Amino acid sequence: MSNEAVIIEADSNSDYSLQLNRWFLKPIGAWPSSPSTTKLEKIISFVLNVICFSTVIITVIPSLLLIILDDQSVNFKLKVLGFVSHWIVSSLNYTALLLHSKDIRQCIEHMESDWRTLIREGDQHVMLKNAKFGRYVAAFCGIFMQGSVLCFCLVQALNTVEIQIGNETRVLHMLPCAVYKKLVNVDESSTNQIMLFLQVLSAIISNASTIGIFSLAAVLAAHASGQLNVVMLWITEFVNEARGKKKSDGSIQIGAIVERHLRTLNFISYIEDITNKVCLLEMLRSITDICTTGYYILSEWAEHDVRNLASYFMMFFAICYNIFILCYIGEVLTDQCKKIGEVVYMTNWYYLPGKTILDLIMVIARSNVIVQITAGKLVHMSVYTFGSIVKTGFAYLNLLQQMT
Repeated sequence: MSNEAVIIEADSNSDYSLQLNRWFLKPIGAWPSSPSTTKLEKIISFVLNVICFSTVIITVIPSLLLIILDDQSVNFKLKVLGFVSHWIVSSLNYTALLLHSKDIRQCIEHMESDWRTLIREGDQHVMLKNAKFGRYVAAFCGIFMQGSVLCFCLVQALNTVEIQIGNETRVLHMLPCAVYKKLVNVDESSTNQIMLFLQVLSAIISNASTIGIFSLAAVLAAHASGQLNVVMLWITEFVNEARGKKKSDGSIQIGAIVERHLRTLNFISYIEDITNKVCLLEMLRSITDICTTGYYILSEWAEHDVRNLASYFMMFFAICYNIFILCYIGEVLTDQCKKIGEVVYMTNWYYLPGKTILDLIMVIARSNVIVQITAGKLVHMSVYTFGSIVKTGFAYLNLLQQMT
């Protein structure tokens, strides 16, 4: 295989890994620019950023004022709070994507470089297997998130209410999220339709930003996991072959193994820098959403509203799926980092020369220093953390039931 053919294949493989992320982030102007990005593309991205932020702000303010100023029941305000908190946290995720644009571009270039340096077919097969897993996770994240929220918006929009104003009877669509009528008079048909459109559009934008950060974290983590699997494969082959090789050949191979290992650990540290604040926000939002969505399900269950119940169940599943993905990739990367040392120990290292054994001991020592995915550098993202989040959410749900 020629060098040109290897480079073309590497570019197509890296594009395969990041394709869905590009589809999710480009429509909201959050895909990081590269040296090849034209001035027109940068202007379009800036305009999209302004449109997205403006749409969400215009939608959030009337609903937030309703919670603060309007004299409504606690149950009614809780239903409004769920959507408002979703918009606010998603806006923070969107801001995080834009602020970490350079870091994300660095990770993308790191991935492209990794693909170019993998020439052997076996190594590429290992990486493609992990890339496929990352794509599946990203795709399901998009389907569950957009599907559940848009399903709820559709169910609400299909419901109509008749109001009598003087001698005129108006048929209005129910809004997904109620608004402060003293600020926006949604009893007017035109205003009602405009507000419905803005709320659905802002829900799509908010979902896209959340899907973007979740899918990006999944794809980056899958790439790091693939790189660690390649390192394990190299270690096993090195030990099996080193017995019949010269010392100089062995030192060159161990150098390549150590370089790839350290490069992957640095890549995981980049992922941690990008996602640690988002993980903290999502952990807090998941606790709140599990509590409020559970409350909505219990309320609709009492009223036997099947359509709303189905929407809330979908939303609850999407919430649990998203936070589970963040916790799961943190758990997988931690286990993979530890496994490097275990793979070294389980090989036939005792047949190797003493100098080579000392080199392998250094690999084991470095594998004990684990780079973790954390929530705000406070909580390690793991399956145990996911269980704690779910238990905390249900504990608050129990408290909320007793209060209301």
